[in-house]
Amino acid sequence: MYPQVLPLPHHLPRLNRQNRGITNPYPERIVQFGAGNFLRAFVDWAVDILNEQAGFASSVVVVRATPGGTYAALDEQNGLFHVLLQGIRHGVYVSETRLVSCISRAVYPYQDFESYRALARQPAIRFIFSNTTEAGIQYVASDQADDRPPSSFPAKLTQFLYTRYRHFAGAADKGCIIIPTELIEDNGSQLREMVLRYAQEWRLEADFSRWLTDDNRFCNTLVDRIVTGFPQENGPALQEQLGFEDRLLVAGERYHSWFIEAPPELRRELPVEKSDLNIHLVPDVRPYRTTKVRILNGLHSAMVPLGLLLGLESVRQCIEHETLSRLLTDMVFQEIIPSLDGDEAALQAFAHDTLERFRNPALHHRLSAIALNASAKIRARLLPTLHAFHDKRGELPARLTLVLAAYIHCYHSDTISIADHAAVLAEFSEVWQTASSLDQVAARVLAKRDLWGSDLTDVPGLNAQVSHYLRRLEMDGVQTLVQELNEVP
Repeated sequence: MYPQVLPLPHHLPRLNRQNRGITNPYPERIVQFGAGNFLRAFVDWAVDILNEQAGFASSVVVVRATPGGTYAALDEQNGLFHVLLQGIRHGVYVSETRLVSCISRAVYPYQDFESYRALARQPAIRFIFSNTTEAGIQYVASDQADDRPPSSFPAKLTQFLYTRYRHFAGAADKGCIIIPTELIEDNGSQLREMVLRYAQEWRLEADFSRWLTDDNRFCNTLVDRIVTGFPQENGPALQEQLGFEDRLLVAGERYHSWFIEAPPELRRELPVEKSDLNIHLVPDVRPYRTTKVRILNGLHSAMVPLGLLLGLESVRQCIEHETLSRLLTDMVFQEIIPSLDGDEAALQAFAHDTLERFRNPALHHRLSAIALNASAKIRARLLPTLHAFHDKRGELPARLTLVLAAYIHCYHSDTISIADHAAVLAEFSEVWQTASSLDQVAARVLAKRDLWGSDLTDVPGLNAQVSHYLRRLEMDGVQTLVQELNEVP
């Protein structure tokens, strides 16, 4: 389950509650499906801080959602582990380590199904967290109510909640607040629909579906923190400083945000406002998702073709490059933010945080990784900004238009590889091989509705500007174009 790590300093005492003299005074109020790096460095870290700062007073019981093996290190360390956070804050590099102690134990449905059912019958259980990866929230038709346990996470959750419903005779106060953190849109709503589908297909009583709907809450969420896992370079040295051997030491960036779609009354039970965490209960997560996709993800995708053409390899190199950094900064404040609706101060604050995150020396985010499935990312992250900017201003965003042209150029490059589906690569190859001019290349690529969702030649002036940039990229190179745009007021 856990990644291979460098040899650890075995002369140190093993991290556990006895060696640290730490007890767990809090009741088990949270069930967590999974115990991977992200859950430990984000969700459990946050619960630990809520316990300290906001009187949340909750322990976490981890459920292993997959067959085979156990969380051996977690069991041996009695749920203890350290989280190392690194990043830039107000221009200053910050590194901090926290011992997280909120996990009480782990339960294994595949090895001890009765303990899993007993967990569902504990009266204090109120919250359910999960991160079973994007593939985890999937419907599996073969899962049945009497499986011990079913294979999919939604089916396991249905079985867990049905056990709870039956044991407490449908009591309203024994419903749960389900907060998934899987990185899919409308994660709570999708999970809820699958649970209700299983309830219907398993022919469970209709009152159970009513209880699910009325007395349980499935929250859509948006999470953001890069978690890199065990710190390979300095993990052993850090453990020497801590004085303990910790096989679950996990590193991530200092920045974090968590938006949870929930009614105001949930604040009484999840007191995030009493902490200094960047966690917010909001009526709708969609505006925050749009901000993240257009600013953070949009800048990531925008720097890929320009950075690769400049011979750069990572996000940090792009944001520290003398000329490219200026273009990216101007793009976010002069093109992306003006295309968005919402509070401008909040958008600018998010943009400043994003640029600081890009400068984090502890992270090495390769442009080649961001380039994976590039055409789909252009469609989701960049084109909405282009359309919205044009609609609002009646003109094209010059820097973003250069990015679009640079992508088209890179799909034809002999030295740069853009990773995409075979069919997409074949489409670009066919255009470049058969077009009679760069004007025709631009026109035919921009007209591909299957790639972009619309015919981009319908955007006034776009075809001509992309054609112009394609010619300039071949004649003058990307450095000259970036410098010229940087001189535009």
